[in-house]
Amino acid sequence: MLDFSLKIGGQAGQGMQTIGYILSKIFSRGGYHIFSTQDYQSRIRGGHNSFQIRVSTNPVGAASAKIELLIALDEMSIAEHQTELTATGGIIYDAGDAASAEAQPGRFTIPLEKLALEAGGKKVYVNSVACGAALGLLEYEFSALEKLLIASFSKKPPDVLEANTKAALAGFKYAKDNYASQFATKLKPQATTPKLMINGNEAIALGALASGCNFFAAYPMTPATSIMVYLAGKQKDFDIVVEQAEDEIAALNMVLGASYAGARAMTATSGGGFALMTEALSLAGITETPAVIALVQRPGPATGLPTRTEQGDLLFALYAGHGEFQRVIFTPGSAQEAFYLTQKAFNLADKYQVPVLILSDQYLADSYRNIEPFDLSALKIDRCLASDEDFADTQAYRRHEITTLGVTTPLGASTPLGVSPRLVPGKSAHLVVTDSDEHTEDGHLTEDLDMRIKMVDKRHRKYQGLVAEIEPPLVNGAAETDLLLIGWGSTYGVITEAVHTLNEQGKNVSQLHFPQVWPFPKKAVAAIFKSAKRKVIIENNSTGQLAQLLRAETGLTVDAKILKYDGRPFTAEYILERLEL
Repeated sequence: MLDFSLKIGGQAGQGMQTIGYILSKIFSRGGYHIFSTQDYQSRIRGGHNSFQIRVSTNPVGAASAKIELLIALDEMSIAEHQTELTATGGIIYDAGDAASAEAQPGRFTIPLEKLALEAGGKKVYVNSVACGAALGLLEYEFSALEKLLIASFSKKPPDVLEANTKAALAGFKYAKDNYASQFATKLKPQATTPKLMINGNEAIALGALASGCNFFAAYPMTPATSIMVYLAGKQKDFDIVVEQAEDEIAALNMVLGASYAGARAMTATSGGGFALMTEALSLAGITETPAVIALVQRPGPATGLPTRTEQGDLLFALYAGHGEFQRVIFTPGSAQEAFYLTQKAFNLADKYQVPVLILSDQYLADSYRNIEPFDLSALKIDRCLASDEDFADTQAYRRHEITTLGVTTPLGASTPLGVSPRLVPGKSAHLVVTDSDEHTEDGHLTEDLDMRIKMVDKRHRKYQGLVAEIEPPLVNGAAETDLLLIGWGSTYGVITEAVHTLNEQGKNVSQLHFPQVWPFPKKAVAAIFKSAKRKVIIENNSTGQLAQLLRAETGLTVDAKILKYDGRPFTAEYILERLEL
C-alpha cells in the first residue's frame, strides 16, 4: 500500500494553489486516491500559506500529520514544516548554488527561478518548474503534466502554453537527473476509471444545480464565496440567476422574495454574514417561505480567523432568529454527503415550507478529494406546490390554512401536519397573501390572540413530519463496542481513519457520525449509546456544542471530549495521541 503526502509552502501570491491543484489532478488521473487541504492567511500577498496533498492506493478522507516531500517556495516554509517530515522525507527549494545546502541529505536544491527565466522567459513560471521538479523526483511520467497543461491553457495564446511546458520540463529533468536516485518514493500511473475531483463547496453548488436551484443571492464571505463563484460560472448552462447582493441582509431577503415567487432559491455565507441574516431567517419562519442556506463556518467571534476552520456555529444555527419556528440542519462530512444533502435540503424546504441550513466549514469547503461520479438516477425534484385545480371545489384559497389531524387540505391526507397548500402568486387565479406580522389563514395581519395561538401551533406541528424525515446517525463498526468516537460534519473522515487504525491494533472501536443534527435523532442515539462502554466526542470547537445538544435533547453525556479550536482541522494522529487507551 502506498500512502504519500507532500506539501507546498510559500507566501500568498506565489501560487501554492496552482501547484497543488495541478499535482492533485495528475495523481487523481493516474489512478490514485487523493485528499488535498489548504491552509492560508487572510491576505492577498505575503503571509505563510500551504497546500497539502495525500496520495494513496486506498481511499483517504483526511490529511496526514506527516509529509514525505516539502516543496518550499520560501525559507519560512522550511522553518515552518521541516518538523513534519518523515525520517526519509525531502525538501525541494531554491537555494541557488549554495554548496552547503547541496550537501545536506534530503535537501534538493533546484534553481526554480533560474530555470523559469531560462526555459519560460519569466519568473512567473516558477510554479510550472516546481510541478515538473516534484514529478521528476518521483519519476512520474512527464506526459501526464504535459496533457494537463495543454488542457489548462487551451484558451490562452500558444506562447503561454509553450512557456509553461518548457519550464515544467526543465524542472522535471533537473530533479530527475540530479536527485531522483536519492528519493525513495516513486509513483507510477495506475489503471483507473474517471473520477470527480471536487471540494465541499463545489459539491454543494452541484447539489443545488441538480436540485433545480434557479436563483442564488449572496455577499462574498470566506470560506463560502466559492459556492457563488461556481454557480455564477454555470448561469448560462443551467438557467440560474446569480446575484451578488450589497450585503447578507439583502441576500437572504432576495432569496425569500424569489422563493415566494416560485423559484428554488439559496444563499451561502459564513458566521458573520449569517448573523446579519437572522431577521430574514425569522421572516422565512413566519411567512413559511422555503429557503436553503449554506453556512460555511470559520472561527469567530466577529472576524475571528477568516480563512481557518472551526465548528463553532452549531448552536447559533439552531437558535438563531427571534421567535420560535421550525428549521432543519444538515452537517455533511464529505463531498458526497454535501451533494446529496443539498438535494434533500431543497425538497424538505419546499415540502415543509421552512428554512434548511447546510452547515459546513472551511476544512470541508476547501478540501479536494476524488470520488466516483454522483448517482443522479435517484435524485428527485419535489416542489410540493399546489395548483388551481386542487381548489376547484372550494370557495377560497388560504395561504396559511390551519391543517390539523382530521382536517386535510385539498392536496389530501398525505399533506404533512402544519403545512398549508402553497400557490405561487402571479401563476394562480387565486390571491396569495402573506405577512411578516402574525396573520390570519388568508394571510392578512391580525392581533387576534386566539388566532396567534393557532398559527404558532400550526407551524410547530411541522416538527412531527420533520422528525420522520431525518436519517439516524451513521454507525461505522460494531454495535457492541468498547469505545465509541462521536463527531459531526467535517470530522467524519479523520474519525473514520482513527477508528480503522485502532481496530487494526486489535481494539474494538466504532464511530458515530451525525450528517443530520436537527431535528435531533433522539431514539436512534439512545439505542446506540446503550451498546457502547465508553463514549468520546470529537469537535472543532472549545465547548463541545454537539455534546451540549446531545445532553439537552436526550439527557445522555459523553465520557470525554477531544476539542480543537486553533483554526486547523484534526488529524488522525492528533486524536490517537489524546485518547486514553
